[in-house]
Amino acid sequence: MTGSLPPLAIGAAMRWDMVRRLLPASPGDLLEIGCGQGGFAVRLAARSRSFLGLEPDRRSFATAHGRLPGAILNITADDLPAGRLFDTVCAFEVIEHLPDDKGALASWVARVRPGGTLFLSAPAYASRLGASDAMAGHYRRYDPADMARLMTEAGLVDVTVRVYGGPLSWVLEMLRNGLAKLILARSQGASFDERTAGSGRFLQPGSGLFWRTLQVVIRPLLLVQHVFPNRGVALVAMGRRPAETA
Repeated sequence: MTGSLPPLAIGAAMRWDMVRRLLPASPGDLLEIGCGQGGFAVRLAARSRSFLGLEPDRRSFATAHGRLPGAILNITADDLPAGRLFDTVCAFEVIEHLPDDKGALASWVARVRPGGTLFLSAPAYASRLGASDAMAGHYRRYDPADMARLMTEAGLVDVTVRVYGGPLSWVLEMLRNGLAKLILARSQGASFDERTAGSGRFLQPGSGLFWRTLQVVIRPLLLVQHVFPNRGVALVAMGRRPAETA
């Protein structure tokens, strides 16, 4: 594993701040579906007994593989052996990109060992669907109650959904929507799949001085989302697959 953690963009840093508080101290064997360029993967691998990340986009995979050699595969979850199960399965900012979210969720739950946990994140509130969602290849956003129902119907129990981001996320989304309108005007021919692949690479942080400085600046901003709990434009959800009974 790399000696230092890769930098995170502001939205991803706010997401990780929520996820790390919800993750069990020992998440066991962990699978991350759609790990992108590996910003979360490095952090999750440091906590896990074993880690496997999946990323179908070849360019994002190459970056993630460079950060965690041998722990990232350029495949989807459907390509794994049928009996391969994990104590913890994570899919952050993935489900909104998929036309069949119910089918995808069912396949992810099937990868969770009985008694294990599934973690998701997604953009929140259907009414906020906008230009930045179109640019990123999002089919939908999720109201918290709808996400809870979706996970419950997939067979998960003890479902928890938390909205995060606070006032800062509202400002960031407004800026993203403005930028997205300009970009969409120039890229009308891009398919949803192309937009989805590009979303994992767009405005991703590098290793330069600006991004290293931003990591320091972000830290006090993360406290703001805890001053405004369950406020923001995104959500993190978790649920447990019931343990098998004798």
